[in-house]
Amino acid sequence: MLDWKLEDRYKARSDDFGSLDAVFSLQGETITKDPISEVIRVERAGTGYYIKRYRSAGKGFRRYISRTRLRTEYRNLKRFAKWGVPTSNIVAAGLERKNGAFVRGALITEELAQTQDLAALVNKADERLSQADWVRKVSAQIAQGTRRLHDNNFTHNDLKWRNLLVDVEGRVYFIDCPTGSFWFGVFLQYRIIKDLACLDKVAKYTLSRTQRLRFYMQYAGHQQLDKRDKKNIRQILKFFEGRE
Repeated sequence: MLDWKLEDRYKARSDDFGSLDAVFSLQGETITKDPISEVIRVERAGTGYYIKRYRSAGKGFRRYISRTRLRTEYRNLKRFAKWGVPTSNIVAAGLERKNGAFVRGALITEELAQTQDLAALVNKADERLSQADWVRKVSAQIAQGTRRLHDNNFTHNDLKWRNLLVDVEGRVYFIDCPTGSFWFGVFLQYRIIKDLACLDKVAKYTLSRTQRLRFYMQYAGHQQLDKRDKKNIRQILKFFEGRE
């Protein structure tokens, strides 16, 4: 069984992205690679594309699970766009199965021009991180996007600075979400705290306490902290204690 979809707006790229065979024959710059998958970058007509190719869904029964990481990431990026959370444009995606078992699959996204992930900015001590107005603008977008996910009972589950891109205009994009999922009740609350703790894991070494608090207030939509906010903040601060 072969399930492959090239988005209508990218039909002009059908020679490169029109089938799994074509996608798996492409050569490009290797970005990441592991035993299960690889990500390469190719450029066509001045536009970059990231191709995530899966050659395995994992060992044993994982090959037969319909909810693969590839399918989940595709659906999550679609959800982000639906909820108004800025993210990468999907170019094409799909997978191949044989006798019910996963054989291979791929997800292609269009490169977000002139962007860098926030972790990279920290690593090179980018001067924008010391500019209060820039930090406030970026912080507000991350807070708003995160809140939209959580308001839909959804958590990213890997909301790290490397999965947040920012462009030269200071616009923020949420990316790389193959493990995001819906949760409810106490399970949702735990995952919300995890998302916020992941963001604060780098923030506590990069931003001031005032900036970190402002981010939480932007996220909560409150002018003053209430009892629930204070409890959440304590849980966020303690979440990774002893695990760093």
